[in-house]
Amino acid sequence: MKNTLVLFMRLMKHIIRSPETIVTAMVQPICLMLLFVYVFGGAIKASLPLEVNYVTFQLPGILLMTIAYNTAYTAVRMFGDREKGIFSRFNSMPMSRSSALWAQVLSSVVSSIFTLVAVFAVAYIIGFRTEATFYEWLVIAGILIALTFALTWVAIIPGLVAKTSDGAFFFAFPLIFLPMLSSAFAPTETMPSALRFFAENQPMTPMVEAIRSLFYSESIGNDLWITFAWCLGTMTVAWLIAMRVYRRKLL
Repeated sequence: MKNTLVLFMRLMKHIIRSPETIVTAMVQPICLMLLFVYVFGGAIKASLPLEVNYVTFQLPGILLMTIAYNTAYTAVRMFGDREKGIFSRFNSMPMSRSSALWAQVLSSVVSSIFTLVAVFAVAYIIGFRTEATFYEWLVIAGILIALTFALTWVAIIPGLVAKTSDGAFFFAFPLIFLPMLSSAFAPTETMPSALRFFAENQPMTPMVEAIRSLFYSESIGNDLWITFAWCLGTMTVAWLIAMRVYRRKLL
């Protein structure tokens, strides 16, 4: 834990000294949110009940995409450290080998929190409203943090194997678009049958539905447990693969 904390502080200094990364990670999901609300929102809202606030309806998908953007930059930072030979220096020190990876994960969680707060602020300005209680907000935070842990471990893998920094970023890029193929921005009932089947059975849909139900303070059903099961399963598998690749390529 001590080794991880030291390396985490190192990464946070790097992030603070390159604020353009955080700004970019904020601007992209905010622009997408504005695009969906003000360009596509009018047409999509026609298929929703009249009382539905589309800003609130689509916000869960934007939050998931925000996390995916941040984890993509984690893959780039991982690649940069690898290319500069930082891991060779770490391996020569009396420290835990896995702490270098866990530090990347924790820095991703912290930077994602700052970005998510900015997205929530803009969403509130353009009309986001919620009936969620304090405890429901805690559950929402738990879902977002669990997803950040899971996707960051996924993003670390391309950071370890990519040939270029662009490759490290674009290996993680499909994660950014996965929420678009879910119930995040439009009801699945309006989709073609094949796409509807995929949308209803991919991991982002129960996450979107769980967060949306919490926003409206509605019954959440099984979506919460399915969400945490997906996050835990994804994180476990990605962690095992990342550690194996790390030992094979860098130790």
